[in-house]
Amino acid sequence: MEDKKKTAGATLKLVGIDPAKVREITADLFELKNPEIRISDLNGETAISLKAYAQDDLSAKKILKPVVKDIKGRLGELIYSTDENETLEDSVVRLLKENNFTVTAAESCTGGLFTARLINVPGVSDVLKVGFITYSNRAKRKCLGVKRSTLNKYTAVSEQVAKEMSKGACFFTKADCSIAITGIAGPDGGTEKQPVGLVYIGCTVQKKTVVKEYHFTGSRQDIRNDAVTEALALLRLCLLEYYSEVTFGEGKKKK
Repeated sequence: MEDKKKTAGATLKLVGIDPAKVREITADLFELKNPEIRISDLNGETAISLKAYAQDDLSAKKILKPVVKDIKGRLGELIYSTDENETLEDSVVRLLKENNFTVTAAESCTGGLFTARLINVPGVSDVLKVGFITYSNRAKRKCLGVKRSTLNKYTAVSEQVAKEMSKGACFFTKADCSIAITGIAGPDGGTEKQPVGLVYIGCTVQKKTVVKEYHFTGSRQDIRNDAVTEALALLRLCLLEYYSEVTFGEGKKKK
């Protein structure tokens, strides 16, 4: 009789880290051979796929379980899901719903793509308040309260403007959190100091704001898509940090 082996599989989905770095962190696990491990990149996200082989299902799962646990220990919060059908926007909306938080988006170079990603998720109306597309400086001032002096001094593509956009989005819509995106998607408009692909993303959660600087490459659409993925990743991590502070009492001490 032919010896047929059973398999057990798992998928870990990550964001905020590139596949090369994931491979570096998990390099020793590739020597195991069983389970087989594959790392792939898709639209700015990383997926780790594992498949274990054994004579029966239970044995295959026993081989798989400790390796999955090991990877989770190494990569922690960068893993946003172990459900291959759950998207990044699904996980963000789930976090918002679980904690009764609302969100507002303020977009410039992404032109509504971030809001559209959220609207992919059924039931997002429970948490999404407003999606601003403030492409011009005038719109940034009028809709989000960005100061004219800030725009004149630092330009629209700056950490300072991203911060004011994010804070203004929360203030004017009374949202619990917000994302602001401003950058240069190209193919024109870049300079030596502000090259094409430079994007600033601001995130405010309960009045605490962080801004990160990114340098993306590729076509105009690639840059915009990557900016949205990183914005979702930043919002997710800021939410997790806030919930952690509240859970362990640090958030209450800071008030």
